[in-house]
This record gives sequence, structure tokens and C-alpha cells, in this order.
Amino acid sequence: MPFTRGKKNTTTAGSKIPKLNATENQEEGPQVKRSSSPPHGAPKKRTAFIDITNAADLSDCWPNNAGNFKSAHKVQISIPGRKKELGKKTGKKANSTFVSAKNQTNLKKSSSVSSEETTADREKLPAEDEEKREEEDSRRDEAAAGGELEDVAPPAASEVPAHLQKRPISKEFDIDSENSEDCYMCPEYAKDIFDYLKCREEKFVLTDYMPKQPSLNPEMRAILIDWLVEVQENFELYHETLYLAVKMTDHFLSKTVVLREMLQLVGSTAMLIASKFEERSPPCVDDFLYICDDAYKREELISMEANILQTLSFDISIPIPYRFLRRYAKCVNAGMDTLTLARYYCEMSLMEMDLVTERGSLLASACLLMALVSKDLGGWSPILQFHSGYEMSDLAPVVRKLYLMLLAPPDEKLKAIRNKYSHKVFFEVASLPLVSMDVLEKALASQ
Repeated sequence: MPFTRGKKNTTTAGSKIPKLNATENQEEGPQVKRSSSPPHGAPKKRTAFIDITNAADLSDCWPNNAGNFKSAHKVQISIPGRKKELGKKTGKKANSTFVSAKNQTNLKKSSSVSSEETTADREKLPAEDEEKREEEDSRRDEAAAGGELEDVAPPAASEVPAHLQKRPISKEFDIDSENSEDCYMCPEYAKDIFDYLKCREEKFVLTDYMPKQPSLNPEMRAILIDWLVEVQENFELYHETLYLAVKMTDHFLSKTVVLREMLQLVGSTAMLIASKFEERSPPCVDDFLYICDDAYKREELISMEANILQTLSFDISIPIPYRFLRRYAKCVNAGMDTLTLARYYCEMSLMEMDLVTERGSLLASACLLMALVSKDLGGWSPILQFHSGYEMSDLAPVVRKLYLMLLAPPDEKLKAIRNKYSHKVFFEVASLPLVSMDVLEKALASQ
């Protein structure tokens, strides 16, 4: 476990949330190997998809003597006093065999009579229908060979409804065919998956819920998220876990009034649930109790977990901007440094209350556009418009909000994200100068 027990961290002024020492995080890129070991055997490397195969050995589902079932029926057991009964049963069986043979004979006779009648009827047909008769004979022969009834027409092929037909993607907008041999990338369904996630976002649109929380304010929420970033670093959790935990926290706070002293419990419990949802080896309950400086009991955390899940109706598969960002960056073959810069902007937006109401796909698009403009790599290209569904006019308001957020002087209490992205593992993108407003406005007005 990354935390060493000893002197407990002291609580920062103006906050009930203890601050943790920031450590360096692991990035997908192979540049630097992380020195710290993951908690409880968590994997250092992540895969795109978890192995979901569950192939079972068929021999385990079948009796060991399955091949001897037929011979077992041939075994005859001789029991004294029951020979007559066996004889009766054998007689019945022989009788039934005789009846079956008689039925087959009658069937053959009726079939021959029917065949003769059909031949006699066909002789009366005119000669010009010879080709039609040959086709009919061929169809009858195929039906007879397959044991089917005669004159049974094959079922007509059902047409796929228009709304279920797969829309063809032009070659210039196709970004998945290059992965056609990689089944883990799901190239046939990738576009449909992200279209579905984009439609699903409409179910999770948030409003500014802070006026409904008398004991909380945006600054307290920002301190909580800054602390969750440190938790994600120290436990070496996936970035998806962090984003999902923040989303669940916001949705819970939008529906439930929470006291100030319980805010950290809500955030840490949301991170526990997100870890169970995203991680292969999630931290245990005791780990989360320890990072909360033992401010809460085990029963309180478990009770809060049930409360959050019930409040969200157990629907925690919430679309997050991080997934859209990786997808859209692939559209323009963005380098790892450009993607990391966009991720820095996106992670900083988690602390901004004004951006809570934005959809994840729109926020990811705005962050990528800012990174492209900062790196002088162009603007919002047609391929990005196709896959994201957003035009420049849709992104401009969100880009301006992001720019004003980054332009504001940094808060000394909120250092976790800036320190994280100032490390060389993340290409030190937090230390890059911000693009001028004139250049940004010019890019926004170019299309």
C-alpha cells in the first residue's frame, strides 16, 4: 500500500479534508517506469479490454460415461419371478415394431399412388410447360432428400429496418478499419458504441445543485476533488475511476443534502464504488478508512455506499469525458503530448462548478480543440465534426470557459492536478504557457 502508517497527515486550514503527499502517477506512455508498487497487487499495466471469455470445458458438463449410454440400454438384467413380465414387455415392443413397419408400408403405397397420380396429371399438361415441370421436380427431390414436406416454399428473407441498418462510413472518416484484425478494439462497433454513449449522456445532464446545499460551496467541492486526485495517484487507479467518482459525487449531491463534515465520506465512498466498477484490483474498505484519517467508521462507509447506490438507482454507468477524449484524439492521430495536454485541461475542469452542467462529449471536444490550438495543429476538422457531432459554434462557449479557468491565478490550496501534470511522465504540460486569447479567438472564428 502506497501509504506508510506513522504520523497522520494534518488537516489543511479551512477544510476537513486531510491533504496527502502528492506522488507521481503512471501514464500509458512507456517513457518512465513508476517506482512505487500498486496497492494489494494492482496491475501496473492496463489493457484496453478485460478478458470476458468464459469458455467451459464441455466434458465437465457431460457425464463421464456419455458415450456408453447406447450400450447401457442393451444390458438386460435377469430377475427371478419377473420373466413373464419381461416377456409381456418384449411382446409389446415387438408388436409396436410390427405396427411401425406396417405404417411404413402403407406410407410407401400412398406415396407411390400419389406419385402415379401426379405423373398422370402431368401428362395432361401442354408441352410448353416442360421447363416448369423440371423445376418442380428438382424442388420436390430436394424436399424429399431433406425429409421435408412437398410444395413448401422457402421463407422469404426479412429485410432489416431502416433505423437498424448500419450507415456506411466514407473512407476519409473511417478510423477503425486499421484495427480490423484486433478484436479487442471492436472496430465493427466502435462508432456505434460512442454514438450510444453520446445519446446516453442526455440521461445524466446535471444542473447547478449548489444552491440546494446549505452547508456546502464550490470551494469545498474543489478541495474534495483535489484530494480525490491525490487518492487516484497514490492508489495508482485508472483515470476512468477518478472521473466516474466525481460524476457519482455530483449526481448524489444533486439529489441529497449533505453536511460539510460528511462531504469527504461521500467522495471517498464514490471512489470506492468507482474502483469496484473500473479496477481489476480495487482498494479495500480499510484503505479508504485509512486515507480519511480514521475520521469515519467502517459501518458509516458501508452505509454511505448503499445510500449512494440507492439514490442513483444503481445506474452508475455514466458516460465520462475521458473516454470521448481518447476517441476524438484518435481521429486526428494526436500525439501523446497533445493528448496529455488535453487531459490536463479536462482534469482541471473537474474542479470548476461552472462546467459541471456540460456534457462529457462536449467538454472533451473543447479540451481537445484547446490542445490542438495550443500546439498549432489546426482547428476542428471535418473528421472531428463527423465523429463528435459538434461544430465550432457548439464548442466556442465551452472553450472560453476553459480558457478563463486556466487564466485565473492558481489557488495555493489546490495543487494536486498542477503538480501531477508538471512531472516529466506527463510531458510537464502544466508548465506550458497558455495560448493568447487573440490566437484562440482567431481559431474559433476560422470555421
